[in-house]
Amino acid sequence: MPLHATPVAPAGSYSSTQTDDAPWTREQFEAQLRALGARYHIHHPFNIRLNSGQCSPDEIRGWVANRFYYQINIPLKDAAILSNCGDRETRRLWVQRILDHDGYGDDAGGIEAWARLADAVGLPRDELWSLKHVVPGVRFAVDAYVNFARRAPWQEAVCSSLTEMFAPQIHKDRLAGWPSLYPWIESTGLGYFRSRIPLATRDVEHGLAVTLDYFRTSAMQQRALEILTFKLDILWSMLDAVEKAYSR
Repeated sequence: MPLHATPVAPAGSYSSTQTDDAPWTREQFEAQLRALGARYHIHHPFNIRLNSGQCSPDEIRGWVANRFYYQINIPLKDAAILSNCGDRETRRLWVQRILDHDGYGDDAGGIEAWARLADAVGLPRDELWSLKHVVPGVRFAVDAYVNFARRAPWQEAVCSSLTEMFAPQIHKDRLAGWPSLYPWIESTGLGYFRSRIPLATRDVEHGLAVTLDYFRTSAMQQRALEILTFKLDILWSMLDAVEKAYSR
């Protein structure tokens, strides 16, 4: 299991059975990427407690407040990818991710949906938006992710987004369990989880196509695994920080 969010390792340092002169086929490469789901934070002890009804209201509010820092930085990360991307067709597709979170027209967007989750768990909006509850470990991890997206080639930043391959299940678990496990949480606050299942599936299709097209050599495919591992470590370390701050 991942331990902490760390800088992406030098290319070629990822351990695998792949030989230097024999890149995987697209199917093999995709399978290697998907296998990293074993490191997804769905397996983190805090998430297991969260989705099995073992967290207190204070722990849930702490998690909502800290995860909000990640939510409001997603559009910044995606804007960074766009600013580095010279491919018009990719930009036309990728910009939708910013609108998904910031909202557009009658769609209030994912950030507002998360604020409604805060309402549902009893976390006042002024406290949510003040970011007063964001712990240093979460801030550091999220900032590291945004900075990576700003500085990396846009194809590498796209690859880092592929943790969305594993996201639908974590949302389904919350939708299936929370209404009975935490009946005090208003059901209207669960809309974020519901909305992200189809959106994550849509986004993965595009991000995966970019990754499979770009990372073609053995060394580049190793690099892709390192990048996705880095992003998985970001998410894992966020829960490490939340667990330390709020679990008693």
